[in-house]
Order: sequence, then C-alpha cells, then structure tokens
Amino acid sequence: MNQESWHAVTPQYSQYDTQIQRFNDLENVDFFDIQPRLANSLKTLSATQGLTRLLVINSSDSPFYRGLVQEGIARLDCKVPVLTTESLSFSTLLGSYTSNDQGDIVTYIKGLIAKADGGFLIVPATLILANPASWQTLKSVLVGNPVEPINANPQKITTNPPNETYDIKIVVVGDRHQIADFEYLEPELFNGLAMFTEIEDEVALNVDTVSQYLGFISWITKKYNLPTLSFGAIHRLMNLGARYTEDQGYMPIDILWYLALLHEAQLTSNGKVISEQDLELAIEAKYQREAYLPERALSDITNGQVIIETTGECVGQVNGLTVIDVPGHPMSYGEPARISCVIHFGDGDISDVERKAELGGNLHAKGMMIMQAFVSSALQLDEPLPYSASVVFEQSYSEVDGDSATLAELCSFVSALSEYPINQQIAVTGAVDQFGRVQAVGGLNEKIEGFYHVCKHQGLTGDQGVILPKSNLKHLSLNKDVIESIKNNEFHIWSVSTVDEAIPIIMGKPFRGDDDESVISKIAQRIENFERHEHPQGIVDRIKNWFV
Repeated sequence: MNQESWHAVTPQYSQYDTQIQRFNDLENVDFFDIQPRLANSLKTLSATQGLTRLLVINSSDSPFYRGLVQEGIARLDCKVPVLTTESLSFSTLLGSYTSNDQGDIVTYIKGLIAKADGGFLIVPATLILANPASWQTLKSVLVGNPVEPINANPQKITTNPPNETYDIKIVVVGDRHQIADFEYLEPELFNGLAMFTEIEDEVALNVDTVSQYLGFISWITKKYNLPTLSFGAIHRLMNLGARYTEDQGYMPIDILWYLALLHEAQLTSNGKVISEQDLELAIEAKYQREAYLPERALSDITNGQVIIETTGECVGQVNGLTVIDVPGHPMSYGEPARISCVIHFGDGDISDVERKAELGGNLHAKGMMIMQAFVSSALQLDEPLPYSASVVFEQSYSEVDGDSATLAELCSFVSALSEYPINQQIAVTGAVDQFGRVQAVGGLNEKIEGFYHVCKHQGLTGDQGVILPKSNLKHLSLNKDVIESIKNNEFHIWSVSTVDEAIPIIMGKPFRGDDDESVISKIAQRIENFERHEHPQGIVDRIKNWFV
C-alpha cells in the first residue's frame, strides 16, 4: 500500500533524449540569455536618464558574478567605463591630491568615481556595510551633488580644491542578507532610489526550456575550455542538478557549481569527453573529502553509542529523520533520531521535552501543538484526555527545530495511547496539519540516505524503508546505492497524503473506522476503561461519600 517503485524516487529525463543526443549541435545559450531578468534590468539601467541610477542585484557574494555583471554592461555599451572594486576607502573612492607651498595642485590621482564618470561602478554590498560612510558619498554622487578628492597632505592647503559632479550609475551586488542590512542603512532604498533584480539560481525544466538549458551547459564547456559531455554524463549531470535544487522540475544555473564539478571530472577524462564514470569519480572524491562527520555519526550508531533500532517493534517509539548542518562544514547529512513517547495519568497535556529544555525551536513547538489538536479532533472528545504525554528526541543534545518530525511524533503519541507497537524497520518524516494531511518537508534525499546507511550497516531485512509525504516525491534524487536496493526490494519508499494512510503502514492497524481494532477505537477503549476505573460509582453515590 502506497509503496513507490524506484522510477518514482529518482528523476526520469528520458523524454529529453532527442535533445540530449543533439547536445553538440545545439546553439549556445550564454549567461545573460538564461538570465533574462538580469539582462533586461541592465538594459533599463543603461538607458535610464532619471534619478534612479542605482541597481541592486541579489546574488552570491562572489567576484566571479560581479565580473559577469561587468561583462554584461560592457557588452551593452563598450564605449563607457565599467569598473568594479574590492575596496571602498575614501582615497580609493574619491582619489587624492597634493599641493605645493603656493597652494597649487601638483599631483592628482583619480578615484573610482572620477574614473567611472559617464559609466558604471559595480560595488559589493559587503563593502558598503563595512564602510557605511562611503554610502553617503556614493549617494551624493547619484543625486548630482559635487564631491572632492582627499588632500593627501593636509599641512598644505590648496587655494582651489577640485570639486566636481559626476555622471555615474552604480550597481550593488550582494546576497539577500547583505541587501537587507543595506536597506536598514538606507530605508528609502527601493522607494525611487534603486531598482532591484536577481541572478537566478535555477531554471524550470520542460519541453520548451530543455534545449535552452542544454545550450547553457554547452556554453559553459566552451567558454571555460572544458571537454564536451557524453550522453550518459548529461543524464547524470541532470540527476545531480535535481538533487542540488531539490526539485526534479528545476535545474541549477549556478555556473560555479558546474565548474567545480566539471573541472574535477576533467581530471579523469580523456581530455575530449567527460563521461558518466568521470562524473561518478568526481562525486566520490568530493564525498571522500567531506564525509568524516557523517561517517563518524554512523559509527556511533553501529557501535551502539547512539541507539537506533532497525528491527522489531516497540510501543511509543519511532524512527524520525533529521538533517544535520554543522557550521563550517560544507555537507548536510541525514541522521535518524529515536523519538519516544510515554503516557501517564494527567490532564491531557503533551509535554514537549525539547521545548521545556530550551532545545526546541518555535517551528517544532508549532508542529507539536498542531499534532495535539489533530489527535483531539480525531478522538472527538468532549473533555480533555485523561492522560498526559511526554515526547522527546532521545540522545539529542542540540537544538531541534522545524515541523518535519510532526508525523513521527504523532505516530509515537498514538502508539503510546493505544499500546499498539510501531515497526522499527520503518522511519517517518513529514509535517501534519490540523486536518491530518501530510505536508512536504525539506532535506528528503539526505534523510532517506541517512536511514538507509544505518539499515545497511545493521543488516538489511528486506522490509525496511521510509514513509514520506507524497508531495515530496518530485524532490527525490537518491544516490545509486539506495536506488539499487529499492530495485532489489531490499529497501522501500512509501508516500502518503494523510495520517490515515501512514498509520497502517507503520503500525499495521487502521487509524480509524468502525473496526474495534482501529487505533482510534483502541484509544477510546482505554479512555473508557480509565473512566470506569477512576469513577466506578454514579454521581449521586460520589456526592453521598463526601459526607461519610
């Protein structure tokens, strides 16, 4: 039930084979052809004569992309100066001069503003943030106010200091966080002062755009003197692209990502063609360089230091899935987390141990409250549950945030309430809304692979796998070893749209229904038995006993 074939969990691009076979004959598509938003913005800036002479571009903070912007502006008008800078000191920006004893200027070194007069100046946003006073100078130039260079020898004052206005247009390039800080520095930034655009990271892939995308890859190989790509290498590259964007319907157009991968693949190629095997070797080499932390985490599990069970059944315990991001480490990796729930008599409160220990974030707390609301609604109770619960991520010593564990926490909660065991061979991920619909989460590839590697090292049983939201299927691009195990029925993927679909897979019982064996019916029976045990007498007898 709901089990997916291997075709559904890996990108399928065979519909584009005709275009891929014509790869070497496709028309090249350069950076600005695949970035029409950026190209049109640069044209507008070049043509404008009004007050808006500043363009802010959201891009990664890299001189590589600033150089491409410089190249694009120069291509629009090769007769005007187009400068870029990595320094914004006042002397660099304004230039400097010295005077003799008579007050005459004897030396004058032009600054960036003077050199860019009549043209363009490209500035990193991070430089403006590091030198906020420089922004006031740039702003004065933009609005037509005169500025003067720095006197390099203040002991000698000129009788006629240079004081000029300049006609320049400025392009500020930075990432979204830097631009947000820049906007804080200049609150009226986008209120008539500046235009805004972006260097996009990805492009939608469909029958209308696939030739453009392949032409872009061809342009990269030619512009940066790389070997061409074989048919199999292009398919593999597209699979890696889907993993990078976390969406099978989008391909990355980040040139630096392609260059890093293709330059390493070139090392093992014959110098003329990069093959699929060359790409595989490049991927393996990159993983080998970066894999110390995930391999160390895996060894902690296989050595029993961190308890993760991948066989048997247990009441109130489920394998959730997490993604680990370590500051200063380039690779995110998946790691299963044991989530447990215990029940005791109480007032219906669900105690979120992570939150109370200040290890749970706001989104995690939100997911817990949604889960509690859904269960209460499903039980159709007139009064609060006579039980309280305690839910915790076992052996977790850092902050937990996000709502992707909500479905797993719900499974552990209803298991503890109903006393039906959970199959430990199956891990769960997914968010849940108040109506029991399972919603998409992030990091699916890493999460699945993290649980798979634990199962593989502890022994594949043929019944292990992962439950995930059906809406996440298009985000999958799993590694080849996982795909092979799915093909061989050693590992499985189940996609679900509702809690009612997930519970039977992991607990072997229907979530609700007229059947007395359903999870909801079992919980209702426990509540009824509790009430009978707690209040065996009628209300009149209980009132009489108060006066005995």
